[in-house]
Amino acid sequence: YGPETHITAVIPMALGLMEALPEPDLSQACGPPVRKMIPGAGSKPSTQKPAPPASKHTIVTATPETTSIVFGMQNRAVQGMLDFDFMCKRKK
Repeated sequence: YGPETHITAVIPMALGLMEALPEPDLSQACGPPVRKMIPGAGSKPSTQKPAPPASKHTIVTATPETTSIVFGMQNRAVQGMLDFDFMCKRKK
């Protein structure tokens, strides 16, 4: 398993769940290896709840008076917020 093998392909091969991939011919460019799906033993039906019905978005996420506190050295994030405020001609 060399660096050209994707990490998600190594685990099933190491566990014996799939055959080892053949060594690639590195003399020419090629795409990623084709992988087979691992069959699930005793698959269970989905227990996820259905999504709630669509409703009107009523939560106000930002107002002209919204402020923020930035923890740590998030210089790029702060500069992006300041640039946005400047472009929107925000007063404060």
